[in-house]
Amino acid sequence: MSTSAVARTRLPLRPVPWSSVSDSTTPDTAADHLYDAVIIGGGPSGSSCAYWLARAGWDVAVVEKKTFPRAKTCGDGLTPRSVRQIADMGLEEQVAAAGHRYGGLRACGFGQEMAMQWPDHPSFPSYGYCITRFDLDGLVATNAAAAGATVFNGIEAIELLDVSEPIAEHRLAGASGVLVKDKATGTTTALRGRIVVIADGANSRMGRLLGTQRRRDWPMGMALRGYYTSPLHDDDFIESHLDIRDAQGNIVPGYGWIFPLGDGRVNVGVGLLSTDRRWKGVNTTKLMETFVDFAPDRWELTNESAVGPATGGRLPMGFSVGPRTGATTIAIGDASGAINPFNGEGIAYGYETGRLAAASIAESLGGGGEEALATYEERLTQAYGTYYDVARAFVRLISEPKLMAMCVGVGMRSETLMNELLALMANLLRPDERGPAEVAYRAMATLGRLLPDKALAALFNDTKQASLTSVSSAA
Repeated sequence: MSTSAVARTRLPLRPVPWSSVSDSTTPDTAADHLYDAVIIGGGPSGSSCAYWLARAGWDVAVVEKKTFPRAKTCGDGLTPRSVRQIADMGLEEQVAAAGHRYGGLRACGFGQEMAMQWPDHPSFPSYGYCITRFDLDGLVATNAAAAGATVFNGIEAIELLDVSEPIAEHRLAGASGVLVKDKATGTTTALRGRIVVIADGANSRMGRLLGTQRRRDWPMGMALRGYYTSPLHDDDFIESHLDIRDAQGNIVPGYGWIFPLGDGRVNVGVGLLSTDRRWKGVNTTKLMETFVDFAPDRWELTNESAVGPATGGRLPMGFSVGPRTGATTIAIGDASGAINPFNGEGIAYGYETGRLAAASIAESLGGGGEEALATYEERLTQAYGTYYDVARAFVRLISEPKLMAMCVGVGMRSETLMNELLALMANLLRPDERGPAEVAYRAMATLGRLLPDKALAALFNDTKQASLTSVSSAA
């Protein structure tokens, strides 16, 4: 295990928001240094991976093209899965001080609503936090630096070094580092690493240079969010809407949300699914305006209460992006399409995949080589494989508005059923019990194993009407 002779970045640990981060190391001081791992991207997955590697004593560099603190389009909601990772990294006290703690989710749809507490779970807390990425990402990157990682701010990765052919089919190309540019000065420097980690987000340019591709037959999300002032900015529930509509009043496959931030603002957004036939033609700005117009009066959302313009982006889901490992390369977080198709959550899976990747990287650096690095795929399969198979099928299912209305109508009449559904969609199923949610999940998992993707596509796309008739008859 190597130790660095280079002075490491020490980003100041202080209450957020910060006015600036002024003491970041410049890349030219590390030009001749070989890191154990160079991580491209300082978001949830990159900073998590850096923290766990640095804590174990490995010499890690993180390249972040923005300068912390920086804004990031997101729903800003941390579920219990995210809180577990935050706590494990020793950051919950700081997140609690900067964010807003909430206790559950209020589901709304088709004229009905139900408030549900997060379920009790042996591994996860029964609460979450809402905190802006402006505050959160800087905290996690700072934490990685405090653990020993070198964090470069305002430094953009522009080219991979020594790209080599993949060692086998369905593997990433190799690389020995990255050429970076200081955005303030324009100077370029080569940063070299034994492992190169791709964590540059959903639009991952570095990933594509190594050979990642998205499976276009798997669902993609598109989201738009904005901030609004609201008297319910400190509400105890985040709110999810299951029946968002376009300007003509038609139900659109997707969801809307209102997340209280506790600072006078709420995060308001809409998410669409690529399974909708109108995916390419939908006007997300109009969709957002319509959602705000029809939001419950209790939030007091208006055009005048908006705090700046809405921003958006695309969300690759269900590990739809691959391959994810090469001889010396690995893709994590949004760059690997890690977002949960059930609920559009990406932060928790950024932290988790960063941590899983750190384990495989450490084994590789410790002598296991490319075979050990490839165990990352096995870890992903063990952690998410069946669950994400079910989630992708679920996304196809809810793309039929009439079927969605029927399911919500039935569900909203049963508090027990809705609580079980909450546990399922947030990936909080209990391993120590066999309750209704676990039974339903196992049934869907069996269906997912029996029906290949093409059959599922035919079932939920080509024969929707037949499915609706069957479900109606059963009801």
